[in-house]
Amino acid sequence: MVENKYVRFDWAMKRMLRDKANYDVLEGLITVLLGEPVHIVEILESEGNQNAVDDKYNRVDVKAKNNHDEIFIVEVQLTRQLYYLERILYGVAKTLTEHIRLGNLYNEVKKVYSISIVYFDLGQGSDYLYHGQTKFVGVHSKDTLRISTKENDVIKMKTPEAVFPEYYIIRVNEFNDVAKTPIEEWLDYLKNGHIKDDTTTPGLHEAKEKLQYMTLNKEDQLAYDRHLDAIMVQEDVLATAKIEGRAEGRAEGRAEGRAEGRAEGRAEGEHAKAIAVAKNLKHLSVDDAIIAKSTGLTLDEIQKL
Repeated sequence: MVENKYVRFDWAMKRMLRDKANYDVLEGLITVLLGEPVHIVEILESEGNQNAVDDKYNRVDVKAKNNHDEIFIVEVQLTRQLYYLERILYGVAKTLTEHIRLGNLYNEVKKVYSISIVYFDLGQGSDYLYHGQTKFVGVHSKDTLRISTKENDVIKMKTPEAVFPEYYIIRVNEFNDVAKTPIEEWLDYLKNGHIKDDTTTPGLHEAKEKLQYMTLNKEDQLAYDRHLDAIMVQEDVLATAKIEGRAEGRAEGRAEGRAEGRAEGRAEGEHAKAIAVAKNLKHLSVDDAIIAKSTGLTLDEIQKL
């Protein structure tokens, strides 16, 4: 029996999940994360709508709203980006300001959920799923602060986490387990492209029917194949540059034989790695600004390559 081939989630978000008929796939992922049913009523304008060549593999996002006026930013990040936490914070802040008109009362501020699906090493941490939200806890009493608010002419108590944004970070590459729970089934699809034949996990049952490679027309199949090629080239470039940078850094450190020599060697090795990555990205016609964000090099350095 030939196993079904499903398209990658980032490709589906760019090409398929913005279609109202396919909202149920994205709804399923959000439902699994929040632990309660979520129904999307519309897809909002989002930075990831462009189909430029330099956006093929780096990042794609979808911004959606449910029938409670809550907003969900779902983002796939394929390659490393410096200051990633700062960027997702900026994305949430921008969303908040975009969806409240000048002169509106503060009660018009929308609850925002930021869901990041990342395929690169963020740093320390062994889990594949992290969740963060804002709570105010008494320094001495350890109780949770509740705020008075007026809704429908009735004074009610509201906790900060009901208002402040929530963040979910899914670290795809950290998942190495057998998929037993709904979120693990989603991780198995995100990382390995596997969907169980008998799955009942929200969103994946729908994805099994709608995201099969063989159901794409020939034009989309060719575009998808090019998308995979671009990702493979990018991953190979980054892996090679990382190895070469480390080797050069170690060699420089050994040659100096002193602590400052090792530090300088590592620094030069990292810079050599960044230069190698930048050269390959320029060869792929990636925009200089994106290369600068990805490598930490200045625009002047990149333009001289």
